[in-house]
Amino acid sequence: MSQGIKLRSFDYPPEQLAKLWSRLHQGDCEPFPDADWVQRIRLAHPALASKLRPEDAASALQNAWRAYHRGDFAEATELGTALGLLGYNVANKAANIQATYIEQDEERKLAMLVATSRRAETLQAAAPDLANAWYFHAQALGRYSQAISITRARAEGLAGKVRHSLERALGLAPNHAEAHIAFGGFHADIVAKVGAMLAQLTYGASREAALQHYTEALRLIPHSAIARIEYAQRLVRLFGRGRLAEAKQLYAEASSLEASDEMERLDSAFARDSLAR
Repeated sequence: MSQGIKLRSFDYPPEQLAKLWSRLHQGDCEPFPDADWVQRIRLAHPALASKLRPEDAASALQNAWRAYHRGDFAEATELGTALGLLGYNVANKAANIQATYIEQDEERKLAMLVATSRRAETLQAAAPDLANAWYFHAQALGRYSQAISITRARAEGLAGKVRHSLERALGLAPNHAEAHIAFGGFHADIVAKVGAMLAQLTYGASREAALQHYTEALRLIPHSAIARIEYAQRLVRLFGRGRLAEAKQLYAEASSLEASDEMERLDSAFARDSLAR
C-alpha cells in the first residue's frame, strides 16, 4: 500500500480508538495511552517523562497509534519516535510492519529493523516491566535474522536474543498472543533449519513447543488472520505435505476474516493471494 493513500475506514477518531482499543490490541496487550496511564508510567519510570502535559502526551501518543491503525506506518514511526521513550512502542511496531510489508529495499529494511531493536533496548533499560519493550525487540531481531544468512545470524547470537526477549515478554504478559505466535515461529524455524535433535540440544526448541504456542495464540485471539498464516506456514515447514490440507484451511479462514485495521487487512490480503497461487 502506498503511504500516500489512507483507508478512511480505519482512520479512527480518538473516541472510537478508545472504544475499539481492546479489540485492536488484544494481540499485543498494549495499554490504552490515556492521560492517567501517561502519568502512572512517568511516575514509575521518570526516563519516560517529557515536557508535555499528560493530556497532551496522551493525545500525541494516540495520534501515533491512529496513524498506525490506518496504515500510515512511516508516519506512526515518526510520531512515536518524536515522543521519545514514551512513544517507542508504537514507533517500533509501525517500523517492524513497514519493514516487513512495505519497504522493498533490503538495506533500508535491515536498517529499520536494527533501529527498532536499538530503540527497544533503550526502552528495556528505562522501563524493563513493559512487555512490548521486549516483544517488539524480539519481533525486529526475528525478522532481521530471516533476512540475513544463517551463518551471520549465528555469529550475532540472534536466536538467544530473540528467545530471551520473548521469554521476558511472556513473563510480564502471559496472554500476549503475538509473543506466542513469535515463539511458535522461533521453535519451528530452528527445528526446520537444524533438525529436531540439534534444535532441542542447542536451543531448547521443539515441534511440540511450536504447536503449543500457536494453539495458545489462537485461543487468545481467535479472530486473528496472522496467527493462522504463521501457523499454516510452520505446519508445512515442519511436516510437509502431511499437514498441507490443514494449512490450506487456515489460509482460507484467514482470508475471510474481517479486518479492524490496515495491518489486519494486509494479513487477510496476503492469505487470499497465497491461496490464489
